[in-house]
Amino acid sequence: MIDTDARAATDEAIARSLARVKSRATAIGGEMAALGSAIERAADGGKRFRPALVVASFRAFGGGDAGALGVYDVAAAFELLHTAFVAHDDVIDHDTVRRGIPNIGGEFRERALDTGADGAGATLLGDAAGILAGDLLLHEAQRIIALSPAAEPVRRALLDQFDDAVYVSAGGELADVGNAVAADVADSASIFAAAYNKTAVYSFSAPLRAGALLAGAPPSAVERLGSAGGRIGLAFQLVDDLIGAFGTAAAAGKDEGVDLREAKRTPLIAYARESADWARVDAAVALAHTGPVAVRQAQRLLERSGAPQRLRSVIDDTLADALRQAGDPALPTAAEHLLGDLAEQVKERIP
Repeated sequence: MIDTDARAATDEAIARSLARVKSRATAIGGEMAALGSAIERAADGGKRFRPALVVASFRAFGGGDAGALGVYDVAAAFELLHTAFVAHDDVIDHDTVRRGIPNIGGEFRERALDTGADGAGATLLGDAAGILAGDLLLHEAQRIIALSPAAEPVRRALLDQFDDAVYVSAGGELADVGNAVAADVADSASIFAAAYNKTAVYSFSAPLRAGALLAGAPPSAVERLGSAGGRIGLAFQLVDDLIGAFGTAAAAGKDEGVDLREAKRTPLIAYARESADWARVDAAVALAHTGPVAVRQAQRLLERSGAPQRLRSVIDDTLADALRQAGDPALPTAAEHLLGDLAEQVKERIP
């Protein structure tokens, strides 16, 4: 999506921001110093496609000197925003491992146990570390945008985009948790709304808009780009839901059928609820946590319900809508191609 030099410049901006977080935390000392190091490790690696979207969008609109306009710094802000949400999500989901190693909360649970804390105390410290790490990363990301060298109107517009991304994503996460703890599966409209809000805005729409704003794109183009990007973001999340239920362990990054094992209430499950086979699907998903045989049974019953086919159809329609919007005359050809490439990448992930 972006060339080697742009990736290197983006990585350097991310490293510079993380170094500042670590330096400020280290200066305070004690547990804060350890937290600064844990944050730096948590943000290391990854695909970093959100910052890549900022840079790619900027270029698609014919942006000038990316360094002088602070494009790479703004790109870094979106990576820090993502890392912040991951830190908070891990606390919400009670996860202590990410990418096969202890996450921030996991690290601090181990630290607590090493000092003689009991299980409850270790959990408390781990959760506190995860929450505070996310808070610090959110602060740092917003600080980057607030100090951007972009012209004042552009900087204000960037802050508005960032503000929208934070609030919409928080709303999506809260709705998702609410759906998870409710006595019954919510209607498909509510679950689709939560899926969109959790991912589409901060991962796709907002980074694309940010790059266009920095390039000086007109408001009509920024709006259309963000709308099409949001549709691609929704499709991306829906594909993730399919991968979580039917994808391989390599594709999911966790055990095969992880969403079924955890009985997650995704759009896939919402569609199954609307089928005549719901009672059998519901019973099978309730047993999926017991092992691979139960997971396969839940997968078979889901397929029989027609829910995966419906979801794949929605994904196709959502991507088609994004491509229709991409053809808007308000967008330059390069932006249309960028959106087309993103849609194709999402389509290729469908299990």
